[in-house]
Amino acid sequence: MHRHYVYSLPVFLGVAAVISPAQTASAPLSERVAHYDAAKTRPSTAVHNGAGGMQFGNLVDVKHVTGTWIFFQRGVLKPHSSIGEHYHNRCEEMFVILDGEAEFTIDGRTSLIKGPAAVPDRMGHAHAIYNATDQPVQWMNINVGLGPNYDAFNLGDGRVGVPLDAVPQFPSLRFDRSLLRPAKEMDGGSGTVQYRRGLDPTIFSTTWTYVDHLLIPPGASVGPRAIPNISEIYYVMSGEGTVKVGNETAAIKAGDGIPVDINQMRSFTQTGSEPLEFLIVGVSKDMESKLALMNAKPAPRGGPGGPRRQQ
Repeated sequence: MHRHYVYSLPVFLGVAAVISPAQTASAPLSERVAHYDAAKTRPSTAVHNGAGGMQFGNLVDVKHVTGTWIFFQRGVLKPHSSIGEHYHNRCEEMFVILDGEAEFTIDGRTSLIKGPAAVPDRMGHAHAIYNATDQPVQWMNINVGLGPNYDAFNLGDGRVGVPLDAVPQFPSLRFDRSLLRPAKEMDGGSGTVQYRRGLDPTIFSTTWTYVDHLLIPPGASVGPRAIPNISEIYYVMSGEGTVKVGNETAAIKAGDGIPVDINQMRSFTQTGSEPLEFLIVGVSKDMESKLALMNAKPAPRGGPGGPRRQQ
């Protein structure tokens, strides 16, 4: 069995992480907002000794957010292709499928999960993903570490044709709109949005703090809010709208990624005929801040503060 260990800046993923402080003043908001363009991604084969190939690239430039972000990627997992089973001992990541279905593996246990969905891959746990279908799967990978270095230990297993558990034996998250709950005038915005904290701080071993699902219906908005100790990246799953960060405003649409750094005031407004839908990732600036959030009392649902804990 071929095994390969990497401990360095993330050469395979083509990005160097920036820890702190974020370089948010280096570019206007219109340039910090990332737009997914499949034509700008690059092909790769045998990723972590997996089968077949994929097409991917970095989406959001993580230098714009404080914390131990390593990358925020977007791409396509080709038919009958996998990211082979591997470990990270100083970072953790989350595979996301935006459509179709894929076989997710954690610690050698595999289940078929239908998209849109995500599976967190905790630090020190083996993980993989395989697209067993005849169609490409729209894919994302997000990685947060203990520091700036990406590491990987490959197990040489492409996870092709393995037995499937009917019930996943690991945490997973489906972006199911029926599970969202109403939040009136979220953060002082207008109308009623739909919200859910899909993955809470206990899921992750690093400063990765949460994954949220947010839906802003036509005519609604989320008001201004700044978090002192957590940076966020918003990925637009569907719809169109505008984002305001500080005094700058930019148009956003499906496939965009929006970095919001600590202490940056942000708000969102839906435009167009379809709801504006987000996947949101929050990362604390340090473990002390994350523990403070975990030990805080939950805030009341709804109202100007929204359904989230006061952070």
